[in-house]
Amino acid sequence: MLSRLVWDGLFACLLVKQTRWFLQVQPINSAEPLDPGLYLVGTPIGNLQDITLRALRVIATADAVLAEDTRHSRRLLDRHEISRPLTSCHQFNERARVDWAAEQIAAGRSVALITDAGMPGVSDPGSRLARGLRERGLNVFVVPGPCSVSSAVALSGFCDGGYVFVGFPPNKSAGRRRLVEALREERRAVVLFESTHRFKKLLADLAELQPERELFVGRELTKRHEEGRSGLPAELADHYETHSVKGEFVLVLAPIPKK
Repeated sequence: MLSRLVWDGLFACLLVKQTRWFLQVQPINSAEPLDPGLYLVGTPIGNLQDITLRALRVIATADAVLAEDTRHSRRLLDRHEISRPLTSCHQFNERARVDWAAEQIAAGRSVALITDAGMPGVSDPGSRLARGLRERGLNVFVVPGPCSVSSAVALSGFCDGGYVFVGFPPNKSAGRRRLVEALREERRAVVLFESTHRFKKLLADLAELQPERELFVGRELTKRHEEGRSGLPAELADHYETHSVKGEFVLVLAPIPKK
């Protein structure tokens, strides 16, 4: 009995310390300014609850917020009762935004970048901004958050020996097939993105060119209709002939077994 009381007492003390530490964390709407620089902010890949307190504070207090799609990002901000003007930054104007952001930061301001989902710079705008500002000697910070790559890697169970991320395959059939052919030489796990419209074509190429390589398919990760399925490419191609292919896909090719 005494031992149980001692453990209960220690647990209570630890809980009090954690509560005191939590209360010292800066609130989301903290007036303390951010250091000048670009903040690459990870945002949810589906479930709007998957966002960190730090990400919310940075978005709420940055002097300027760049968004890949301002209408899409507005829903996230409204969900968390953040009222901030948004400036577009997408694949067609990112190069021009480098000069704009550099002027803001040089004047002592902070700039946050958010994309439609996940981490900026991972098959989304952000790479040119980060590289361009760093080349000018300006600060670039990362605010980690959800990422469909790491989510699929964890779900697949294939990547304990490392993996390669190649993003979206080429749109055209010839380029996509060349990529799949080249991946036959890659012995590590491989992570790819694919859209709804080209997903079945990619499965067909994998079934033809890498028929014995196990594949994991993640669809609509963290969303209501999340799905994770493993099998050979031909098996998965058969499955998706009669099942929904709506949404975003992340595929993980299993590593080639060691001989």
